[in-house]
Amino acid sequence: MPNLTLERNPCVLVVENDQILAERLSQDLKEAGYHTVIALDATVACHQACELQPAMVVVDRALSGESGLRLCDQLRREGSRVPVIMLMAHDRVEDRVACIEAGADDYFLKPYRTEPFVKMVRLYLEPKTGGSEQLRFGELTLDLSQRRAMRNGRVIDLTMKEFELLKYLISHPREVLTREQILENVWGYDFMGESNVIEVYIRYLRLKIEDEGERRLIQTVRGVGYVLREA
Repeated sequence: MPNLTLERNPCVLVVENDQILAERLSQDLKEAGYHTVIALDATVACHQACELQPAMVVVDRALSGESGLRLCDQLRREGSRVPVIMLMAHDRVEDRVACIEAGADDYFLKPYRTEPFVKMVRLYLEPKTGGSEQLRFGELTLDLSQRRAMRNGRVIDLTMKEFELLKYLISHPREVLTREQILENVWGYDFMGESNVIEVYIRYLRLKIEDEGERRLIQTVRGVGYVLREA
């Protein structure tokens, strides 16, 4: 008999070795309408991610040292594209860089707070509307239904947050967008960190869309923000 709970409600895999925090995360997500599964270590989490194919993975960076980062990296290397949210205790630039390099889509700063966390999860898991619309800027194309980017026929592998950032930029071509506008429209929640998180994401987005030596499209407007335009 099929598991109707799994069919109706998106499954969130919670990877947290602090059992009290794991139970709190799980309970809050259940009350928000999600099905949850808890893994207390990275090894179990890998098996569950493979078997359950969850809609999202929430993992603590401090999971047995740095294994939270290694778990995220392993999921990406195995081809998983589900959103990954990293729980982190610090908001330093090096922490953000490590989070992005591991393939996480976003991070949530401790101490844990129910309302902003659930709001973040909903932003990622709420059903997307629209058909096969595409956005184009020069040789760069975004397929909104497939959540896929292409440039000169080359498929670009983006995390969900990178995709949303590029989507916002390409939706406002040649328009200078302030950091505040980007935070509000891409992150969409009360961001707790400094706005230089945008610089970190822009850096990695540029590396990906310019991977074959293509000309730069995302231009920095010093002291203001960014604009998508030809150099």
